[in-house]
Amino acid sequence: MRIQRLFFTSIVVALFTISGCSLKGEKNKGTVTIDNIDAEEVLTLEPDADIFQYDGVIYRTNIDWVEELSLSKGEQIGEIKVQNDSNTDFKDEMANKLPVGAKIFAVKERGDILIVESEGKTLKYLAIVEG
Repeated sequence: MRIQRLFFTSIVVALFTISGCSLKGEKNKGTVTIDNIDAEEVLTLEPDADIFQYDGVIYRTNIDWVEELSLSKGEQIGEIKVQNDSNTDFKDEMANKLPVGAKIFAVKERGDILIVESEGKTLKYLAIVEG
């Protein structure tokens, strides 16, 4: 009888310890989300920024350290379909300065930079995300 009680007590203590640690861990867990910045936020901070939206993300060019990178153009993933220089309500494949038809390419070395070819120029665009 005493061995059964001791066994039962040790199981109960173990369960309380496990559940207590588990609950303590849950209290400290927070959900961290990283939202994408929209065109309005970018253009409010820098009205002359050259931007476009692709796959829900705003990309911006003329960033010094990005311009210095040596990058290889990958496959074409899209093209600019709408030029929107009148408001900040952007949709995918919409730009404020790039002309319609500008081709968007992936970059082999990085996932946060895209290359755009337009009017004989090659431009590098960095994804603008909050972090």
